[in-house]
Amino acid sequence: MRIHIERHPTIVNPDTKRVIARFFFNGEQRAKELITRVLQLTDDEVFAIVSPLLQEFSQRHRNITRILYRHCNRVKVYIESLGIEFETIGHWRKLLIGSYFTHEYSIESAAFFNPSIVEDPDQSDLDVGQKRLIISFRAVGEGHISSITFRRAVISQNGSIEILPVGSYVDGAEVMRDTIFEKKLFFERIVSARIDKGVVKELKSKIKDRFDYDTLQKVILELQDTQTNDKKKTELEKVLWLSDSYSNISFSLDTDISDRVIFPMSELERKGVEDARFVRFVNEDGSVVFYATYTAFDGALIMPKLLQTTDFYNFKIRPLHGAGSKNKGLALFPRKINGNYAMLSRIDGWNNYIMYSNNINLWENPVMLQQPLCPWEFIQIGNCGSPIETDHGWLVITHGVGPMRKYVLGASLFKLDDPSVEIGRLREPLLSPNQGEREGYVPNVVYSCGGITHNGKLIIPYGLSDYSSSFMSVDLSALLEKIMSDSSS
Repeated sequence: MRIHIERHPTIVNPDTKRVIARFFFNGEQRAKELITRVLQLTDDEVFAIVSPLLQEFSQRHRNITRILYRHCNRVKVYIESLGIEFETIGHWRKLLIGSYFTHEYSIESAAFFNPSIVEDPDQSDLDVGQKRLIISFRAVGEGHISSITFRRAVISQNGSIEILPVGSYVDGAEVMRDTIFEKKLFFERIVSARIDKGVVKELKSKIKDRFDYDTLQKVILELQDTQTNDKKKTELEKVLWLSDSYSNISFSLDTDISDRVIFPMSELERKGVEDARFVRFVNEDGSVVFYATYTAFDGALIMPKLLQTTDFYNFKIRPLHGAGSKNKGLALFPRKINGNYAMLSRIDGWNNYIMYSNNINLWENPVMLQQPLCPWEFIQIGNCGSPIETDHGWLVITHGVGPMRKYVLGASLFKLDDPSVEIGRLREPLLSPNQGEREGYVPNVVYSCGGITHNGKLIIPYGLSDYSSSFMSVDLSALLEKIMSDSSS
């Protein structure tokens, strides 16, 4: 028995024109030097620089003055360390300071891939059989820095997909650090980040069981002032970077979904935020929240994180803790199972694991779920997004890596009430890169971070060789029948 795979003609390519005004920082000493030089300029000199600057960039960003103010505010602590009261600095001078800590970054210029897809919270004003969708992508620009971007789409009753036009601007989020940290969990994450033990011990002695970002920043700055060892000063700075992993971010209500970009916000993300796996999660009381697991990367360390939103304007971001959150590729089930959250992971890099928790941010005791079975997945097997609930079990789209590091998609089925039990899996790939898809930034790859079902079809957006993205669909009943047929043969 063979199943028919339909590749959709819709291709989403990188866009070199979409830029974000990114915060730029080159170290404390350099920051103080820049600020000092701007403070030494006359008011007339400041205005003569700022006025044409605003004219030049006002057509490229929604509110360039708001952005420059925001970036000036981010170096407030360094301004005040020079003995200058922040509030005494004039309007134009603050804009100029902010401009020296800002640069444009083309977020999609290199690649636009690894999509996931969920239903839009807004399903109003649609024709019969249509569904409005939100698709997330991993966008890559200069220096291979990844961010999370979005597109809105509409799928018709027969499964055709229309990507709606993108907005005119790209907007970063306002970051709010009003988190209250739990000392035990916070210092567990510090240990996993391999920060100097002596520095951690000293800091730990000065922190209460519960503390906020401002308190932590104050203690760290005080300890840095007493340090003569530059390496230990840097280790203290790393702790502050880690605290940036706990954030609430908010986008302006006048932005289109395609305008909103979740860009790296801390040093622990400086090499990118990767492969968001969004899922529409239904709570036990019937309320809906959208979660996404993703990977923060600083060039050496990997930190799995969890996004939470109900409206795609306001997001809560927290790191994931525990022995089960040590690698890439975590995927949350769309509801609790037997009273607990459930998660897939690939903690060792080549096998699939499952774990359960009553705390969505804490994951321990991962249990082996799947090992490579077929030649096309001998190198590794992992998930391609959150499991999809069907009448026959949990459908998990997998990725397999085989000879010549060729990535393909597979599919497996697990028991609804006990997803640690595998009912079966396809013996042949569900989707392989064809001749038109194999060339790209990373050749011979198809990969997805999550699909949906619609009118009896499974819809999977997928990345093409780490460059662009497309869509495939397959009859859901036929796929499930094929999985169970393969498992019995």
